[in-house]
Amino acid sequence: MISPDQVATMIKAGLPDAQIQVEDLTGGGDHYQVTVVSSEFEGRSLVQQHQLVYGAVREAMSSEAIHALALKTYTPETWSAQTSA
Repeated sequence: MISPDQVATMIKAGLPDAQIQVEDLTGGGDHYQVTVVSSEFEGRSLVQQHQLVYGAVREAMSSEAIHALALKTYTPETWSAQTSA
């Protein structure tokens, strides 16, 4: 079982400037919804953004410590537009 803080730490290691929110969807520590805001996403497609996040948690997913990961990714600009709407 991995804690939400551990998930955030793994993502932060791959995307140092990221703002990260992690929610345990089931209480079991293996199904998470993660919102990531990073300037690293600028100019990248949604698939490429998700690949960056998955790359940061690859080891935990391959060992099945994380079974499911729902992602929402934003650049700082798109996050600002999202939160002000």
